[in-house]
Amino acid sequence: MGLVFIAPAALILLTLAVYPIVDVVFLSFHKVDVYAGFKLIYNGLSNYARLIADNLFRTAFINTLQFVVGATVLEVLLGLLLAVAFSIEFRGREKIVPLIVMPMMLPTIVISSFWRIMYHTEFGIINAMLKLVGLPPVNWLGDVRTAMLSIIIVDLWQYTPFAFLVIYAGIQSIPPSIINAALVDGATLPQITRYIVLPLVKRHILVVAMLRIIDTFRIFDKVFALTGGGPGNATEVLSFIIYKNAFRYYDFGYAAAQAVIMLAVVLTIIITYIKITRRGG
Repeated sequence: MGLVFIAPAALILLTLAVYPIVDVVFLSFHKVDVYAGFKLIYNGLSNYARLIADNLFRTAFINTLQFVVGATVLEVLLGLLLAVAFSIEFRGREKIVPLIVMPMMLPTIVISSFWRIMYHTEFGIINAMLKLVGLPPVNWLGDVRTAMLSIIIVDLWQYTPFAFLVIYAGIQSIPPSIINAALVDGATLPQITRYIVLPLVKRHILVVAMLRIIDTFRIFDKVFALTGGGPGNATEVLSFIIYKNAFRYYDFGYAAAQAVIMLAVVLTIIITYIKITRRGG
């Protein structure tokens, strides 16, 4: 009877998750001839051999890691700082929190469009503000030195609220008696944060970091909307080159091999996280 009850959910999981993964792995060992009715031609490990010699794939992998590390670290740190700040009672707190969360609710393409306008070299508000303080304009999306940073800033603006919400919920779950006892003993706010708050919300921080690592690793929409992978290859990321190989160049087998490598990296991160949390963080 138990198997009967879980059968619908298991069927959906197999159809929407397991089958696509198996199909991509199978496809990665083939070459697809789109001019012969998408005929599959087995070529063994040739697609994976191409990855080893593919400079663009290495560049995209490094760019992806830069984005993942930069965005995740900054979002968790800023989310933690905001959560600690808003854990203190002050007038108007209930009205400000919804404003902080609002960016997370907006579609990514809309957000990217707003930021693309603000980043504009001649008409953008950011360069206008730099001009007011006597600084030269910056080609935010067209300079290899600032393009990736610009995308990280957009992601930071959109998803720091997520880190804030999770960590803030963790802080709110701390019994007030613990903090009140520390205050009676003369503890300062930095001491309370370091020795009480951080240890008690450690798991919340780990959850946020894990979810953001997984989400940032598959970054696509912001790159597509803001830079298109440019300038040059400065913002090429794994998801974007997989998309281009599959749907622009119709090299489905090679794109599948790249997707398998990306999946393997994400699974490694997830397994590592599970082991850490099972040890108690």
